[in-house]
Amino acid sequence: MIPIAQPDLGDEEVEAATAVIRSGMLASGPKVAAFEEAFAGYCSTQHAIATSNGTTSLHAGMLAAGIGPGDEVIVPAFTFFATASSVLMCGATPVFADVDPITFTIDPISVAEVITQKTKAVMGVHLFGQPFDLNALQEICSDHTLMLFEDAAQAHGAEYQGRRAGSFGTFGSFSFYPTKNMTTGEGGMITTNDPEIARKARLYANHGQSEKYLHTLIGYNYRMTNIAAAIGLVQLGRLEQYTDRRRENARYYDTHIRVPGIITPAVMPGVRHVYHQYVIRVTDERPLSRDDLMVYLKDNGIGTAVHYPIALPDQPVFADYKTKCPVARTLAKSVLSLPVHPRITMKECEMVCHALNKITG
Repeated sequence: MIPIAQPDLGDEEVEAATAVIRSGMLASGPKVAAFEEAFAGYCSTQHAIATSNGTTSLHAGMLAAGIGPGDEVIVPAFTFFATASSVLMCGATPVFADVDPITFTIDPISVAEVITQKTKAVMGVHLFGQPFDLNALQEICSDHTLMLFEDAAQAHGAEYQGRRAGSFGTFGSFSFYPTKNMTTGEGGMITTNDPEIARKARLYANHGQSEKYLHTLIGYNYRMTNIAAAIGLVQLGRLEQYTDRRRENARYYDTHIRVPGIITPAVMPGVRHVYHQYVIRVTDERPLSRDDLMVYLKDNGIGTAVHYPIALPDQPVFADYKTKCPVARTLAKSVLSLPVHPRITMKECEMVCHALNKITG
């Protein structure tokens, strides 16, 4: 079976983690500081604050930005659950905007339609590795005096007009879950150019301690371990290699999948897509439904996944949130992710294309 995702870990990660274990300094410490500095340098931001996972980085980042009860944060209706749940964790209200049918990222027109007097920020998601329309969102936020947050959990190394994801908004948030473009096992990172956001985010991630045993606010235990950071430093050194491989695999799919009714991903001008996922759309022109196509590919030894089968407004948690997001609901019923990770060989990419292209009925 060709897996839909697979972390790429080797002897260097084992040696880095082992060295930390032997040192006895397992909790947050010098490796975390080194990883923060390296990641900030990679993203060209002034600050980076490591956390325990991507959700905690979103939560701590928004708390640092002052998001709380009574506030509204606009989020896309088609993304992973944590984008919206982290808003609720702040005591604020997520408001859903629809997404663009071509890029799957947050639709600026829909954002403008749902702004109210309670709106404090917009959370864009660089979904599947492609940056959202930052120019349009920055203009909207400027016109309405709103903050812009970047959920870059799937966009390590993605670029918009030559700048790295995570360097545009009030803060950016990354995840290092095992299937992400780089991993620490579990982990997250907040990036920002605002020293006050960085200071507060660090407080919220470490029990609100301004110094040991001096707590200036109610914070959380969101710290990254030295073990995770040691793995992250090795992975960050390989990230460009991983990205090149993902993009190479995606280019092969782009030029070899030629099936009526299957729409391959579009890449917007001025964007560097890093293909956390390679997501096709299965339209009504296909002889097989999306779900039947998944079964067919599985029978041919090809793993697939649906990211995401339920639009966020249709999740039970948000049952009381009345919203119209038709594009998000259409995508939830029609998208399918194909294997694109760096451990896929070109021969395996050929197998995927061959299996798809031989369905011609």
